[in-house]
Amino acid sequence: MFHGMSTVSLFADDVPAASDWYADLLGIQPYFVRPVDGPPAYIEFRIGPDDHELGIIDARYAPHRLGDGGIVLYWHVDDAHAAYDDLLARGATEHQAPIDREAGFVTASVRDPFGNIVGVIRNPDARPDTAG
Repeated sequence: MFHGMSTVSLFADDVPAASDWYADLLGIQPYFVRPVDGPPAYIEFRIGPDDHELGIIDARYAPHRLGDGGIVLYWHVDDAHAAYDDLLARGATEHQAPIDREAGFVTASVRDPFGNIVGVIRNPDARPDTAG
């Protein structure tokens, strides 16, 4: 039985650089790093009111790369246009420019500097504790 989302895993060739990039983006440091000594092969952040896990794994452990055929995880944001612009300013590249959809929804996505697709969404129907 499915109980809800647990961990979103991203892959990076340079885990320390990805850790720094996401720590700056999220405004928090990873709470879990392995190995403890030496360069990390895995880090994990806890995000949002439900403490969802965002893991970043050394790309050498990836079973394969999904490319554009994979899923896009959309992060709730107050303003998808501003979040998209901020991600680009941080070194991400365009995957899909912001699209104003019906009923107040706005979506956009970028590739982070490590090749992962990151989506942002302004969802007027989001839970109050996950949307601005």
